[in-house]
Amino acid sequence: MPETVGFSLNFLHPLMMWSLLALSGYALFLGIRSKKLRTTKDAELRKQLAKSKVGQRHFLVGSLVLALMVLGAFLGMGVTYLNNGKLFVGPHLLAGAAMTCMIALAASLVPLMQRGNVVARKAHVGLNMGVMTLFLWQALTGMEIVNRIWANR
Repeated sequence: MPETVGFSLNFLHPLMMWSLLALSGYALFLGIRSKKLRTTKDAELRKQLAKSKVGQRHFLVGSLVLALMVLGAFLGMGVTYLNNGKLFVGPHLLAGAAMTCMIALAASLVPLMQRGNVVARKAHVGLNMGVMTLFLWQALTGMEIVNRIWANR
């Protein structure tokens, strides 16, 4: 592989993850609106939220976040391995692996939530809040990695 291609690939994962962080924030927003639809007593607000299909949009965006999170995690590991012949096992890699597992677990709770299981709903929210917390930390540690790659070019 040409050296310039290998070097350029280093920035694909960070760009994808920053976009995914924004998309995850949107999924969070839709999830909050979906809860509001379920719990509000205000008939006008309920009608407005139902009309905007906030629940379906949350499900679709959440599904996209899951897919991109898994792809992004493997992309990051793949590029690292291609460029270095090894993975660097450290906090960034381990937190990314944990996030990928947590988001998969959160998604697996959806059928139970659709049946009204409150424990599954609370676990779904808790897991995804953990993912968002780790994601914010990952953004910072990821930029440190990007800066090291750029400085060593």
